[in-house]
Amino acid sequence: MAKPPDPFHEFVAELLAPMGPVSVRRMFGGAGVFRDGLMFALLADETIFLKTDASLRKDLEAEGGAPFVWTKPSTGEAIDMGYVSLPSSAMDDPDEASLWASRALAVAKAKAAAKPATKAKRKK
Repeated sequence: MAKPPDPFHEFVAELLAPMGPVSVRRMFGGAGVFRDGLMFALLADETIFLKTDASLRKDLEAEGGAPFVWTKPSTGEAIDMGYVSLPSSAMDDPDEASLWASRALAVAKAKAAAKPATKAKRKK
């Protein structure tokens, strides 16, 4: 049976509407936010975390953003996943939220372009 729509996921899609259509997919106890086939944000604990590079991370942290840190269950090791929370001022401003999210999408596109191309699997 399909789970009912998550109100926070619907809110995020509406908040980011100025940047164009996005999709939200549940994954790993949270959700990923996608556009153009790329994940540029993750949702956890009712918080939007944006994919960052050094420049975007610095700007988000200057606005009060906090990193998304995952704790490895087997060791307790804290792992910074490269995502930083959207500033609270953007949570009720679709234009501001979309500007930040568009920067995160640009980071995701740049990182995807930098990955080496993989060879297609041969059919047997």
